[in-house]
Amino acid sequence: MRSLEQLKKFTTIVSDTGDFESIKNFKPQDATTNPSLIYSAYKLPQYKHILDDAIEYGKKHGKTIDEKISQTVDKLAVNFGMEILKIIPGRVSTELDARLSFDIEASIEKGRSIIQLYKDNGVDTERVLIKVASTWEGIQVAKQLEKEGIHCNMTLLFSLPQAVLCAEAGVTLISPFAGRITDYYKKKEGKDSYPAPEDPGVVSVKQIFNYYKQYKYKTVVMGASFRNKEQIIELAGCDFLTVSPTLLGELEKSNIEVVRKLDPEKTTPVPKMELDEKKFRWLLNEDDMANDKLAEGIRRFAADLTKLESEVRKLIEG
Repeated sequence: MRSLEQLKKFTTIVSDTGDFESIKNFKPQDATTNPSLIYSAYKLPQYKHILDDAIEYGKKHGKTIDEKISQTVDKLAVNFGMEILKIIPGRVSTELDARLSFDIEASIEKGRSIIQLYKDNGVDTERVLIKVASTWEGIQVAKQLEKEGIHCNMTLLFSLPQAVLCAEAGVTLISPFAGRITDYYKKKEGKDSYPAPEDPGVVSVKQIFNYYKQYKYKTVVMGASFRNKEQIIELAGCDFLTVSPTLLGELEKSNIEVVRKLDPEKTTPVPKMELDEKKFRWLLNEDDMANDKLAEGIRRFAADLTKLESEVRKLIEG
């Protein structure tokens, strides 16, 4: 039995891509996108109709050029999400503007408007997750949206304090970024690789999983941002794992035996953490890796969104 087929016995597999063909090939339960993935995909000729529809929508619903661009980009993200939902049985994640990561009110409004776009197109919003950066402000945004029945996927999550605060806020799902944690420590420690059980990114996801199961939180743990198939196999049993098409392909070709490594009934004890805003900000500040990778991730997503907006501007003005 192929490794991917074995893995699916223990873990729900999510496709981390905006490419519909790869989603069809690997048949994941859910799918997730972000500005970087959409920027890579939107220029492909097979998606021209999706772009054209978004531009037409933006021109119609925006008054100024900036409003037209904003409306177009939001509609483009929703259009990709709707196409993905035609392929998968589960949910799709759509990202909030990373530039709003420290603006609670603007983020809440943006989340509501994206969900409304899905509703206007006849989509059951139980199948949509709004992706929000795991800043203090972002977690408050998700707390409010969840109260309104809008489900959230907390992204750019690199530490236990972020995960704990998300669970306390009652969010639907978190995405701890294993691969980017590994990148940080490889650079810091001058290492080329780690054995999978000792990989810092893998260890972080395991700690969060154990904490959630120990204290009976309902929030789903979805490991994300992987660099090799060994990291993924080491997290077999995690609630969800979101995997790129490249690594899904490697797992499909692999015959490595997959055994359950994470089990909600067999957790390693983790001390209870009590957090308020001051304690959260201090712990995040003291964690060089989490602080640096969170800021870097926000900058990257913001830069890709800015690039996408620049391309959209040319098309609208042209």
